[in-house]
Amino acid sequence: MWIDTHAHLDAPEFGPDHALALSARVLASDRGVGLCVIPAVMRQNLDTVRLLAHRLGDAYALGIHPLFVPNALDEDLDALDAALTAHAGDPRLVAVGEIGLDFFVPALCEPAMRERQERFYRAQLKLARKHRLPVILHVRRSADHLLKHLRELPTGGGIAHAFNGSPEQARAFTDLGFALGFGGASTFEPAKRLRALAAGLPLSALVLETDAPDIPPQWLYATAAERAAGRSQGLNTPAELPRIGELIAGLRGISAEALAAATTANAQRVLPRLAALLTV
Repeated sequence: MWIDTHAHLDAPEFGPDHALALSARVLASDRGVGLCVIPAVMRQNLDTVRLLAHRLGDAYALGIHPLFVPNALDEDLDALDAALTAHAGDPRLVAVGEIGLDFFVPALCEPAMRERQERFYRAQLKLARKHRLPVILHVRRSADHLLKHLRELPTGGGIAHAFNGSPEQARAFTDLGFALGFGGASTFEPAKRLRALAAGLPLSALVLETDAPDIPPQWLYATAAERAAGRSQGLNTPAELPRIGELIAGLRGISAEALAAATTANAQRVLPRLAALLTV
């Protein structure tokens, strides 16, 4: 069995009624994906991801994504705290996320916006500590800054989503109780450094994810030139996770079954509430 630890199944690409998410989830289940984790990205979709997770039989996380911090209000943090309190007994609530820092988008790198991102990030680390939940981190050119704040406000662990850092940063995250998310980006042959990480890190460090509908694997990806020529880009869904896993297993020289078993165990270790959902 596989666990997709990061899938935005409430995204607009899945339709206003989530019909495509429902059909994709059925296909994913048929291919051996037992659970998905659906992270929130802003105050406005806190209820959406919760209700969708219950509808699909999946898990969810609540948080404010750094890309949405520019339009977030300070009171959104109070709303997040209230939601975490209201649903504290919900077994499908498994983490605070998606939270973190993004120092890739130029507008987010301006000094005032960097400071605002860090303030929202620290506030959400404090909420994770208050509610005794792990965190799901957005890591884009920000690993060292994320680690700095984590050392000051440790949460006990979680997942560094779409990890693409150095071996030293990988060890720093795992030392703090984190697993590292690998997905579609690892399927591209030119991504040699990322593929080396997927192949060489301790197996205990890895979890798998699609980031659906984002970060499509190589077989779904269409370049700008291909799109201009009329080729449509395939929709990335949790149904792609087993094929992604098979490729990563090949990089490591192990069977897909061994990778599935290990990454499922790793996901349960860093998101402990998942274990009870797998027995339902």
